[in-house]
Formats: sequence, C-alpha cells, structure tokens
Amino acid sequence: MNQETINLIQNYYNAFNSGDMDTFLSLLTDDVVHDINQGDRQVGKAAFKQFMACMNNNYKEQLVDMVIMASADGQRAAAEFVVLGEYLKTDEGLPEAEGQKYRLPAGAFFEIRDNKVARITNYYNLKDWIAQVSG
Repeated sequence: MNQETINLIQNYYNAFNSGDMDTFLSLLTDDVVHDINQGDRQVGKAAFKQFMACMNNNYKEQLVDMVIMASADGQRAAAEFVVLGEYLKTDEGLPEAEGQKYRLPAGAFFEIRDNKVARITNYYNLKDWIAQVSG
C-alpha cells in the first residue's frame, strides 16, 4: 500500500471531520469528478464546494471506524467507515428533517493524481438511511 496516498485520504477525512472546508477542498484537483451516491456525476471543485455547502447545511456528520486502503502505485484508494449523523434540515426529495440521528456504514473510492483527489465515488445504503430517519 502507498503511504503517501493513505496520508492524503486520512487528511481528507480529518479535514471533513473538523469542518475545515478550506483544507478539505485544497486536497482536490480543480477538475475533480464526484460521483454522488445514487445520483449525478459532478465535475469541478466549484461544484464539489457547492455540494458540501448543501451537505453541511442539512447534515451534521462525523466519520468513525475508518479503514483506508491504497494501491501500490498510489493511483487508487478506498475507504470504509461509519457515518454518525444528525439530519438538521430537510433535503429536497427526502423525508422531513427533525434532528434525527443515524448510524450508517459507508465507503468511498478514489482516483489520485499529483497527490490530490481527482475522483471520489461515495456509497451508502440510501434505503437504510431513509428507514433510520423515517422510523
């Protein structure tokens, strides 16, 4: 496994967990590709920044139990973790937010270029999340 890539992904998630969006976004390439779980593909740091603003407005999340893996050449990485969250504000097309708490297994796949995240694909079970915030 490539330690430089593992460190990059650790820094990415440390910045996420601390709410340091400047550092978080600085770890992305300008043309970053973001494949949203069961959603659209967005391209570019500006689109990712807008996505994160929406997420931070509607959800409060911490990622725990992190396991990070990287290919030997450092060009690919994956992370598995648990999302501990609170649903703060209703997101379009989803159940009403009432401060519901959730615990959700999740993962992400990365492409790395020039020691920055060039692509991220996130995965979690949306039906599980909906059941948790609806029930």
